[in-house]
Amino acid sequence: MAFSSSIQPKIKSILDGIAFLVTALSGVFLVLLVASFGWLVFGRYVLNDTPTWVEQMAMLLVTNITFLAAAVGIHERTHLSVDMLSMIVPERVGQIINILIDVCIVVFGYAMALYGKELVDFAWFRSIPLLTVFEWRIPEGIRYFPVVASGVLMCLFAGYRVIYGTLNVFSKQSVSADPHSSDVAGDN
Repeated sequence: MAFSSSIQPKIKSILDGIAFLVTALSGVFLVLLVASFGWLVFGRYVLNDTPTWVEQMAMLLVTNITFLAAAVGIHERTHLSVDMLSMIVPERVGQIINILIDVCIVVFGYAMALYGKELVDFAWFRSIPLLTVFEWRIPEGIRYFPVVASGVLMCLFAGYRVIYGTLNVFSKQSVSADPHSSDVAGDN
């Protein structure tokens, strides 16, 4: 019995929406990063008063951009990978290899979320030096939120492919004509 459900496209649509929002958020962070360095240059060379908070904010923004965009890369399968093995074996074996790869990504994402949460808890009561908002010291633990969010998103995105890929491997329906697609059968 081929797995075909009306819920699968809905889930795929929700995941696509989450990926879009995360990409947009990363884009906003990138614009803030560029603007802050513009202010750094202006402050240093025009005002002769270097803003000290820019470096700390830049590290915070780069962490956010990197981890969030990496999770979206898992969803869209845009990460560098070596597909030679799954391309030379029979189709079903290749699909199983891809599922095992996605299982590894889920495990890795879970570890990132779990240990990232420990880092957030550990660093929460220290503040980021030179970075305050209206006299409020920003907790150091905020630096590790993107690790947790990225881990959760990786579990979500790769978990979707594991579930639907497994259901499709054990049905008569094939996963996808394109083994590099983030879609599984029926995701159109």
